[in-house]
Amino acid sequence: MILEGKKILIMGIRNKWSIAYGIAKSAYENGAKLLFTYVGEENKQKIEELTSEFKGSKSYVLDEASQDDVVKEVFTKIKEENGKLDGIVHAIAHAFTEDLHNDFIFTSKEGYSHACDVSAYSFVLTARMAKELDMLNENASLVTLTYHGSTKVLEGYNVMGVAKAALEASIRYLADNLGKEGIRVNGVSAGPIKTLSAKGIKDFGSILTVVEQKAPLHKNVTTTQVGNVATFLLSEMSEAITGQVIYADNGYNIMGV
Repeated sequence: MILEGKKILIMGIRNKWSIAYGIAKSAYENGAKLLFTYVGEENKQKIEELTSEFKGSKSYVLDEASQDDVVKEVFTKIKEENGKLDGIVHAIAHAFTEDLHNDFIFTSKEGYSHACDVSAYSFVLTARMAKELDMLNENASLVTLTYHGSTKVLEGYNVMGVAKAALEASIRYLADNLGKEGIRVNGVSAGPIKTLSAKGIKDFGSILTVVEQKAPLHKNVTTTQVGNVATFLLSEMSEAITGQVIYADNGYNIMGV
């Protein structure tokens, strides 16, 4: 088990269909002790039921992942109760529905700022707070989630593509900043998956169909497969990899048409 004895914080778990859950399942099966953050005190019972299969895990409410003082308070509590971490998975992103359904040119200033704050700045903030609070063990690994819409135009992805592009640039700069301390930073670009978040993308079903037709492996990726890639990046098996975006999309990203 490649994460035996490792403590991993997974930020943004929502339900059993989420990529965060797939990562949690893979990490747990590979020996990790898990900690979680989630949105909404009203979701406490649902999250506790969801994570109950991960024995010894703990969950913490984090309602504003892009607010410095809020993240500092929650991270301070996590460290006080659990000690240092060996890895953090950032699975947080959001955009306003109207900014996904209208043409990108109509994105509002508020919508643009919101998508980038929640989806990209929150990862920078996560890294900074973890460093400032001395939360990370030597050789710790940070992993975030991105998508192909960061580099290619995908109808309906709109401002989220911009936010994910900012996130991917942040991966590289954070990798440089934290590398001197032996901390690695990478992203997983997952193929399209039927998650709750994906429902907000217009005509999402057609994207799944195209990927199945065009990807070299002619199938869509699963949360289990993405989870296994993230587990690899969290483990010492990937100790020479940092600043990278690893595609887990059955090869779709290599195709020209």
